[in-house]
Amino acid sequence: MTYSPPFTFLESPHWEDYALLDSGDGLKLERFGKYVFVRPEAQAMWKRALPEAKWKNADAVFIPSGEESGGHWDFKRRVEERWEMKYPPLSPHLQEDGKMPGGLRFWAMTTPGRHLGVFPEVAAHWDWFSNLIHHAVRDKHKEVNVLNLFGYTGLATLAASAAGAKVTHVDASKKAVGWARDNQALSNLTERPIRWIVDDALKFVQREARRGVKYDGVILDPPKFGRGPKGEVWEVYKSLPTLLEACRLCLSDNPLFVVTTIYAVRASAIHVAQAMDDMMEGFGGKIEMGELVTREQSAGRLLSQAVYARWESDNR
Repeated sequence: MTYSPPFTFLESPHWEDYALLDSGDGLKLERFGKYVFVRPEAQAMWKRALPEAKWKNADAVFIPSGEESGGHWDFKRRVEERWEMKYPPLSPHLQEDGKMPGGLRFWAMTTPGRHLGVFPEVAAHWDWFSNLIHHAVRDKHKEVNVLNLFGYTGLATLAASAAGAKVTHVDASKKAVGWARDNQALSNLTERPIRWIVDDALKFVQREARRGVKYDGVILDPPKFGRGPKGEVWEVYKSLPTLLEACRLCLSDNPLFVVTTIYAVRASAIHVAQAMDDMMEGFGGKIEMGELVTREQSAGRLLSQAVYARWESDNR
């Protein structure tokens, strides 16, 4: 990489059903739809801005155990097994064309791993690639084929699909893919062309490359550590370069975008951007890197959630 890509703090300001109410003392106070939760946040190394009474009024608190991501929920009052949330129209262009007038709709629920089925900060990427897909389909009459790896509950998949893409969604968890399909039905996208795949991400991409399958867009949200359905081990530092190389073999001649978001690792965005620069050598385009951040309602502080790098074509 002979240049320094732009470094950007990306916010997702269009949420109505989510808010970071406050943070501090290693915790964050968040609203997901009609419920308020307290979850651990090691990077919140400042003092809380809201009074203690606001924090004590939360519906549930996640109590971590000694294991990474392990723990349990301490419910202060009844929380439904799952509840509906929505994200506003992903783009004014989609709204103007009559697509997704009500935005994405999806189910949220508490899980043993402290997560609730949505990473709200990633909505900044949804907005970005939805616009790219929408213009490619509408203005260039181009079919856009998108691969979403580590797709979790499918919100990125549904965002790309709503914008007009054919999407292949891959996750090693059968439960997560089932949740994603429930979200597809809730968003009224059951007629859209989406392939739902339960598989190890790397093995799937390597098979796609051997088959000669090509994609115009790739979405990567790899975990720090994970296991495939047959016990395949994923460690982001060791596995990501191999996965990026395999993904390159699946890119079309004129790809539209690639985005990688990485959580819970001590990696700089420049490291992710440089890996992506290797992957996209020869394709031109431009790379952006930075952090996904959420702004508090209480004191306006920014809480960093993940690092990212994304590439987009200059032939749009």
